[in-house]
Amino acid sequence: MRAALLALLPVLAQAAVVDKRTASVNVGSTTADVFPPASTSVNSQAFPAESVVGYPGLTVTGVEPAAIQTATAYAYNSGQSNSYPLVADEPQDTPSTSKFDIFKYWGNLSPWYSVPSSDYGLNDASPVIPENCTITQVHLLYRHGARYPTDGAPPSAFAARVHNATQQKGGFTAWGELDFLNTWTYKLGAELLTPFGRLQNFELGVAFRQQYGELLNNFTEAGTLPVFRTESQDRMVKTANNFAAGMFGVPEYLDQVNIEIVVETNGHNNSGAPYETCPNSNIASRGSIGSTAATAFAKNAFNGTIARLQNQIDGYTITSTDIVAMLQLCSYETDSLGYSAFCKLFTQEDFENYEYYFSLSFYYNNGAGSPVAAAQGKGYLEEFVARFTQTPLTTSDSSVNATLDGSSTYFPLNQSIYADATHEVVLLDTLTAFNLTGLFSTGPLPTDKRTNSSFSASKTVPFGTHMVVQILECADMTPTKQMRFIINDAVIPIDQSYEGCSWNKDGLCAFDTVVAALQKRIAEIDYNYDCFGNYTASPGMDYNGRAPRS
Repeated sequence: MRAALLALLPVLAQAAVVDKRTASVNVGSTTADVFPPASTSVNSQAFPAESVVGYPGLTVTGVEPAAIQTATAYAYNSGQSNSYPLVADEPQDTPSTSKFDIFKYWGNLSPWYSVPSSDYGLNDASPVIPENCTITQVHLLYRHGARYPTDGAPPSAFAARVHNATQQKGGFTAWGELDFLNTWTYKLGAELLTPFGRLQNFELGVAFRQQYGELLNNFTEAGTLPVFRTESQDRMVKTANNFAAGMFGVPEYLDQVNIEIVVETNGHNNSGAPYETCPNSNIASRGSIGSTAATAFAKNAFNGTIARLQNQIDGYTITSTDIVAMLQLCSYETDSLGYSAFCKLFTQEDFENYEYYFSLSFYYNNGAGSPVAAAQGKGYLEEFVARFTQTPLTTSDSSVNATLDGSSTYFPLNQSIYADATHEVVLLDTLTAFNLTGLFSTGPLPTDKRTNSSFSASKTVPFGTHMVVQILECADMTPTKQMRFIINDAVIPIDQSYEGCSWNKDGLCAFDTVVAALQKRIAEIDYNYDCFGNYTASPGMDYNGRAPRS
């Protein structure tokens, strides 16, 4: 697919021709812009840095914020405010009185938004620290913000098919809703963060400082700086930098946090990229099962849409694969370019089916329906428990890099704040390894029809998704040390996940009880079998993330 995509590339920055008759040869081809200009650099002599100019004015540092502890309410990221400054057309059948939010139906391509705890059965829970409790430690695992499509994703394949259609005798002609296709070109890059994606990670860093800044005082008292981690892919490095810039400021973050970059490549142990050392990842998890389930659903879900749009184009046959690609172009172009003409092609039901398409894919690729998700998430699970128990990780049968995790420099065990950046598939692998059954409580997702489920891709794996683990001291509880899990601001119930935990309105359970249950979970995940074993798995099953035994 990379070669096919590159073959389409015209001269960079080539302008799309406006006249439909003369432009048809370029329709569907890839156009791009390049900034900054080649052979340019900032003139630091003419435009010196702040530290050189001086005269900063009064600079007095105030007390560190701790809104998660002190505020009487929580600042939820809800409604279309989570998508600023993006603009998207409403579905074509949306009445003026509707509250349908298109951004919440894009699966893993949705901007993250606050999910109410009531969605998981905790009607009165909030991320704000419960009364009589104080926060002592916080662990953050978060995904990068919006990015361009990954290499070989459906949007570029659709562009290639459209371009090829223009090369056939007679080409194609579109009208009505599809009229814009007559001059459409593919304007998306690959895999880098978009401007909006950079904003998402920056804002997450700002919010984290507002909520948990007081915990930085522990670093001040110890005379140390925090270590935050990420992977070596460009978007992952930029993600960690943008998060740190939001949390510490620019350019202050360069001197106030250590950012550890762990190599992400085939064969290299990295808990943030476990698929690189788990062969069955590509066979049983990231490939056939989730895509089989999602594709089977899409073949029948969009028949009415295919018929409607096919009546507005000659010379091109629209398939369910094209519909999924065009829906993804709605998401990707909006996330990348700020607006997409593809969004107005679809109805509310189309977007609900689109969301379910992604939910199927992720449930069976990296959730409870995957036979290898727990094995892939085992590395992060082991690292969390090592931090909980302050035990160096010197050996492991999972994706843990024991060389780094056995070092107090690269894997400190006494931090009050941890922040690791990763990919959405890995975060969901980790949630599955943690055995957070509350996310999957309604059971396996059917592939022949859309159904309501506790699991939703846009709620769990959107751009900027994040899991927060709070460690608390609660004076009115025995034992006083408690913990809980929060995903995109939804507190997750854990009483059904861990033996010894009782239902609690705030999602709390004794720290030692949870740690013991997680240690048991680590022991039961057979990484070698799940990642290297010979077995068969299929959609429609709840494997709890574990490979089946014959």
